[in-house]
Amino acid sequence: MQYWLFKSEPFKWSWEMQKAKGEEGEPWDGVRNYQARNNMRAMKLGDRGFFYHSNEGKEIVGIVEVCALAHPDPTTDDPRWECVDIKAVKDVPKPVSLAAVKAEPRLENMALVTSMRLSVQPVTEEEWKIVCEMGGVDP
Repeated sequence: MQYWLFKSEPFKWSWEMQKAKGEEGEPWDGVRNYQARNNMRAMKLGDRGFFYHSNEGKEIVGIVEVCALAHPDPTTDDPRWECVDIKAVKDVPKPVSLAAVKAEPRLENMALVTSMRLSVQPVTEEEWKIVCEMGGVDP
């Protein structure tokens, strides 16, 4: 299994909106960055990810699962852009703030710290475990 982080501005797409989609999930569409697109192309069914509120809150608030492999992005006719579908799995009981991630020395190389603008990021297994511990989630 691989791990990821999905960033969303809560006023556009919030954790509550994601949870409301239930088991069917929702396409993670609208991404127009090649590296983020390539990350989605690398995803496999069942991969897990953190749901991160950017701009407002700046914190990891939930855990999602990839429920559909990369497919054409429904928000454009441009064949270069693809997306995966994700579904909510669980809340993070103690949301993990960006400040807390930056303050944790073991996470100094995490993409959330080093590539802050990237909307879909890889997360290592070690980073996954550390953030889950910080958030009160059993990894």
